[in-house]
Amino acid sequence: MKNDVQDLFPTRLERKLGMFERIDPVVYAEGAERGDGPLSEEQIREYEEKGFLSFEGFFDREEMEAFIQELRDYEEDEDLKLSEGTILEPGREEIRSIFGIHEISERFSRLTRDPRLLAMVEQLLGKGVYIHQSRINYKPGFKGKGFDWHSDFETWHSEDGMPRMRSLSCSIVLTDNGEFNGPLMLIPGSHKYFVPCVGRTPTDNYKESLKSQYVGVPDNASLRQLMLDGDIEAPKGPAGTLVMFECNTMHGSNTNMSCWPRSNLFFVYNSVDNGLLNPFCGNRPRPEFLANRTDWNPLEPVG
Repeated sequence: MKNDVQDLFPTRLERKLGMFERIDPVVYAEGAERGDGPLSEEQIREYEEKGFLSFEGFFDREEMEAFIQELRDYEEDEDLKLSEGTILEPGREEIRSIFGIHEISERFSRLTRDPRLLAMVEQLLGKGVYIHQSRINYKPGFKGKGFDWHSDFETWHSEDGMPRMRSLSCSIVLTDNGEFNGPLMLIPGSHKYFVPCVGRTPTDNYKESLKSQYVGVPDNASLRQLMLDGDIEAPKGPAGTLVMFECNTMHGSNTNMSCWPRSNLFFVYNSVDNGLLNPFCGNRPRPEFLANRTDWNPLEPVG
């Protein structure tokens, strides 16, 4: 399968291409629309510069209790573990990720349309967004594996056919994220460059990459340069903390070596004007639980 449009972000090639500067805007809202929302101009500029924003305790811990209890129920649900959208830790029975969580749970579905979230998302991406992907990432104490450095956009472009950088992730902390239980790490300013990766994408690559990623991992030289230029930050906080990060921001996380579990909820918002094409890697599309291809209707806020 090939697209009729030019591939502006070539990756997964046989030979390495050097990283190059971003060609897409970071913030799409302009003029009055840019100021029409809860984010201040200072926060918008910070997002443009760093590629992410962090809000400690954005949701009250009490608001998160029902979600946390539902999370515990999923951990004990043996049928859910057999679902294709549930990824287990390599060689273990513990859950690593549950995809399509907003379609499993009405409570989580309503959270995707929380007006506090949507207002900020549309202030950055412009009016009209839908959920491209949702998931919970688990990291049980002592056992939770890390996630290699990567740009989500590189994967979504190559394997899902997302044409441009016009999406973002909202990561909501469900259990306290501290220094030792493998918090999300991001490289400030890395969203300003696209880093092509080497190696053809295997058929059904997602079956392995969601457990341990080998394809779509940036080279060490590019990562080193991005880190030297921007350093590394790991926003931390109690349950209810929110991190919003741009789709091309390099991020990853370490193994959880503590006794404290770490669970984060991710909602990926994509602009309705950035709908998916055929995967640019040439493979067939990934399953719907990874890449929404059927419902691009704009989300409406719920009270």
